[in-house]
Amino acid sequence: MRSDLPRGFRGVTAHLGVKESAADFALVVSEVPAHSAAVFTQSRFAGPSVALSRADAPRRRSRGMVAVSGNANVATGPDGAEEAAELRVLAAELAGVDPGELVVASTGVIGRRYPMDRIRAGLAALPARLPEADFAATARAIMTTDTRPKQVTVTCGDAVLTAVAKGVGMIEPNMATLLTFFFTDAELPADVLDAVFRRVMDRTFNALSIDTDTSTSDTAAIFANGLAGPVDHAEFERALHRAALHLVREIARDGEGASKLIEVRATGARDDAQAKRVAKAVVNSPLVKTAVHGADPNWGRVAMAIGKLHEETDLDPDRVRIRFGDLEVYPAPSTEELLAAARRHLEADEVLISVELGVADGAFTVYGCDLTEGYVKINAD
Repeated sequence: MRSDLPRGFRGVTAHLGVKESAADFALVVSEVPAHSAAVFTQSRFAGPSVALSRADAPRRRSRGMVAVSGNANVATGPDGAEEAAELRVLAAELAGVDPGELVVASTGVIGRRYPMDRIRAGLAALPARLPEADFAATARAIMTTDTRPKQVTVTCGDAVLTAVAKGVGMIEPNMATLLTFFFTDAELPADVLDAVFRRVMDRTFNALSIDTDTSTSDTAAIFANGLAGPVDHAEFERALHRAALHLVREIARDGEGASKLIEVRATGARDDAQAKRVAKAVVNSPLVKTAVHGADPNWGRVAMAIGKLHEETDLDPDRVRIRFGDLEVYPAPSTEELLAAARRHLEADEVLISVELGVADGAFTVYGCDLTEGYVKINAD
């Protein structure tokens, strides 16, 4: 019989004193050995948690994750590296696994060391046997400036896949984004799982941008313990894509200060890579973001964003088409009726901008949000 959650995962969340009051620690681990895959930030200022996890990732044998929220433990020198390693050892002892079987992650303020005395005391007080994993609690425990937890569950045959994610700012991924963890009882070979995971991440989390800033702590990982038996690989990839895309859209919707989700579809490019560059240029433009926020149907800002890609010499303005929703705004005449219809589309909670480049058949879709006074207030305060 199929459960509504993946089988064989145990875990715990707690408040260890990193944050003032909310839960700031999460640990989830498979009861049995598992296959895993993970991708990480490419920031040159990546934290020691990323360094530890990245070193063990090629083994593809991680059984779970441990995360601290409220403190990124980045730029903290050798002491910070030692404390990240100690955190993983203490969590592994609690879970009864080898430290190398845990992906360790941390998110929050940069430049501050962990309050290790509080963390040690808090971990020592946790139950010796972990209860069944509470994924909703895990989603809450990894939050920082998120306004709500992000979790999704999908099925694939008899297998179940549950995923959690956090992040609303400092988001312009480069091989990963934020913190996001996927747990499944599906059985897949390690090399297949790794290939599937990387393809899906590239089309989902690597297609997300809130503010063009890449985090120092981005970590994305999947753990598959096989307790539900083998699954069709193509079907699993579709299920993983559904789950990841749901989380991406929720993150974009919850972007710091955001009021609207923006989806940009670039088609007709030389290849998918060019389409991604064009779509990212549009979704990352502060002028486009503010126009969407104010429902200003100024399609010229979209044209500007495309045009500043000066190295893309095969882009010809005469072949470009720009649409807001289903409405073509360029090269159509800018009548009052057209602009009023475009404004109505931009007033919605979800805004679609489409760019047809007329070069070949490359395509890519990216996701982001508008830029509001709220973003400035959150990050200035």
